[in-house]
Amino acid sequence: MITKGEILLFILVMFTVTANSQTLKNTSYKNQVGEKVLRLEITLPDNITSVWKFFTTDEKLKKWVAPMAHIELKLGGYMVTNYDSTKSLSDSSSIILPILSYIDNELILFKVNLNNHFSKTAQESDENLQEIIQFIKVDDKHTKIISSMIGWKPGNDWDKIYDFFVKGNEWTYKELLKNYK
Repeated sequence: MITKGEILLFILVMFTVTANSQTLKNTSYKNQVGEKVLRLEITLPDNITSVWKFFTTDEKLKKWVAPMAHIELKLGGYMVTNYDSTKSLSDSSSIILPILSYIDNELILFKVNLNNHFSKTAQESDENLQEIIQFIKVDDKHTKIISSMIGWKPGNDWDKIYDFFVKGNEWTYKELLKNYK
């Protein structure tokens, strides 16, 4: 027989799980042809329009991506960031992500260009490296974000690049969770 205490404990556990659902999930996998997909998911406690602004306005990007950030949201536009607030966005250490495509409040597709942190060989072979960010309405007060990076090459050097982005992207999306609002 289930006691009142067990029922209360169950309710408390379910409330705690629900209240803490704003966590980062790494759901990476290999697709049907064996290519890696670096996939991260979070759900934010807000409507899709508000969440969209955190990815598409300079003010909001500076809260969680990097202290130096600018976006030109248009086809052929770009996002540029720098983690060093003493450097300009035109500095060679800045990261520039061309926007290949977007659909308002639904999707942004960035071309990922490896910068001088990576080997010349890797930089010259990053032509298919992309980040796809999907915005999915869960309900009127929750939006799911799915970030998928694709275009990884095989080999030890690319395995190291993949591992770098796993750590970097997880850190970045945790910053979003921490600094949202």
